[in-house]
Amino acid sequence: MQWRSIVVGLVVLRLSLSCVLWLAFGLGPNVSWGFNFPLGFSLHKLDLLFRDEKGIDPKGNSWSQRIHGHIHEEAATTCANVGEESTKRSYLSFFDGNKDEYVRRYSSFPDTLKAKMKDMAKDMFYFGYDNYMKYAFPEDELNPIDCKGRGPDVLNPSNININDVLGNYSLTLIDTLDTLLVLGNVTEFHKAVKLVIDTVSFDKDSTVQVFEANIRILGSLISSHILLTDPKHPFGKVGFDDYDNELLHMAHDLAVRLLPAFENTSTGIPYPRVNLKTGVPPDSINETCTAGAGSLLVEFGILSRLIGDSTFEWVARRAVRALWNLRSNETGLLGNVVNIQTGQWVSKQSGLGAGMDSFYEYLLKSYLLFGEKEDYRMFQAAYESIHNHMRRGRESCNEGEGDPPLYVNVNMFSGEIMNTWIDSLQAFFPGLQVLNGDVDNAICLHAFYYAIWKRFGALPERYNWQLQAPDVLFYPLRPELVESTYLLYQATKNPFYLHVGMDILQSLEKNAKVRCGYATLHHVVDKSKEDRMESFFLSETCKYLYLLFDEDNPLHKSDNKYIFTTEGHVVPIDRRFREKQWNDLFPCEEGVLAEQEPNKRPPPSNTSNCNRIPEERRYTLPLKSVYMRQIDNMVGLF
Repeated sequence: MQWRSIVVGLVVLRLSLSCVLWLAFGLGPNVSWGFNFPLGFSLHKLDLLFRDEKGIDPKGNSWSQRIHGHIHEEAATTCANVGEESTKRSYLSFFDGNKDEYVRRYSSFPDTLKAKMKDMAKDMFYFGYDNYMKYAFPEDELNPIDCKGRGPDVLNPSNININDVLGNYSLTLIDTLDTLLVLGNVTEFHKAVKLVIDTVSFDKDSTVQVFEANIRILGSLISSHILLTDPKHPFGKVGFDDYDNELLHMAHDLAVRLLPAFENTSTGIPYPRVNLKTGVPPDSINETCTAGAGSLLVEFGILSRLIGDSTFEWVARRAVRALWNLRSNETGLLGNVVNIQTGQWVSKQSGLGAGMDSFYEYLLKSYLLFGEKEDYRMFQAAYESIHNHMRRGRESCNEGEGDPPLYVNVNMFSGEIMNTWIDSLQAFFPGLQVLNGDVDNAICLHAFYYAIWKRFGALPERYNWQLQAPDVLFYPLRPELVESTYLLYQATKNPFYLHVGMDILQSLEKNAKVRCGYATLHHVVDKSKEDRMESFFLSETCKYLYLLFDEDNPLHKSDNKYIFTTEGHVVPIDRRFREKQWNDLFPCEEGVLAEQEPNKRPPPSNTSNCNRIPEERRYTLPLKSVYMRQIDNMVGLF
């Protein structure tokens, strides 16, 4: 009887302890305690138990506390400061038992599987490209569901979602030119180039967005011209005998037609749209976004240096400087939308996504291409302001406690959070961090976006991190997450990123493939579709997926350095782009930053040769299992 009493007592004690923990801390499906009923896991209640109440960082390592309301407003952080000694147990240790699940899944990637994924990415490209050429060319885009072409919406000029991009100039063919070379198809590349030369004209009554025409059309023409004429660069001698610089002439013609956007603005910031025949429309608005006005320097700068005419670089650089001089004196941040006549900020939101993304990207890439120290000084200052005011979460990506790092939308003047969503365009930022050598932060932010992808099989255009749900539900086959995945793999060679690429590739095949191509997802939850395949799907998404799995691609074997434009076009880092046939464009102009400190070395300029991750970490998970599971939990995967 005594032993029975002991057994009963132990069972009662265990039940009591489990119930107490359940009620107090919400332990759930991640900790079973041997019972069948579900138990929910609350990081924040556990944190209240284990944190050290002294020395809490007033700025805070938590952004997720908004999910649970402001019950614990007295606590500005979910954890003690990183590196702080504590004898108390970390709530993260509750995840340790699950780490093998991640190691088993992600720590290796067989060569045979890599070859299969490479072929799958190639087939994906050609399924879209061949159907575009069969059913849509010479129109701008393919409607992949009804197998027809799409051009500008001439019946509804206010439909800027279509008309900003489609200019009646065979957009998809032009945007795709260098992807054909990346896939090794020189014959089709020559055929496509000749088609563009013979059939495309920019003398059209089309009103297009300056930014879109620049990155999709101008950038591709310049990239393809360089690859055709310079055998030193990755794909070798791919020119043909009767090529007479026609693509460069076409690029020049288009750029001249975009120049009226820079006229008659009191700030030097361009109008957002031009008519390719008549210039700026008389009813044009005086507002533009920071990325739209400030992401022209790479293409305009290369064009200027190829033809020896400073005009194009001058207007693009003037716009960048004008925007830079409008940044907040308090935070160093820029807003999202500005009035080009008054210089007043219309939208004071500062973030990394739509309206701002490529502005930061081109500060760094312009420096890599042209060697102008001012560009890198602006980038350094902007990057510091981003980390000071937008970054939330723990200090270190792979160490310590607290929420995972996340970059939120803030007020440009105060740094206060303005809303609780992030958008899919922000997924480019880990790739930019790789170029800047900040691989650890890139790893963490990328993992957050990958977790969202795993949950939905796509990236919703906006994701609300407070509600753990999409705010804007469509996914137009954007490349940003694939781009960052590719660049992180080049920097780390970690098989984890091959698994990410495979997940993305298989999701696209399952959810987006239709009769004649790949369709925009109208709704990432129910997977309903829209009849549109944007040109960047072939020029970027497919290109980065293919390169991810093609270790022997000429881009990866070349001794020459290169970058990708914001539209994914290959541009070599060439000595001639660092030489000007004119004097400095803005000597002694106000707003120039101080010279770079000698102890701050410039960033790497070749993503293929990044060696930022120690060898011993290359075959372990890039992010510890405990943190991967934490992120998955925070986006609602568990």
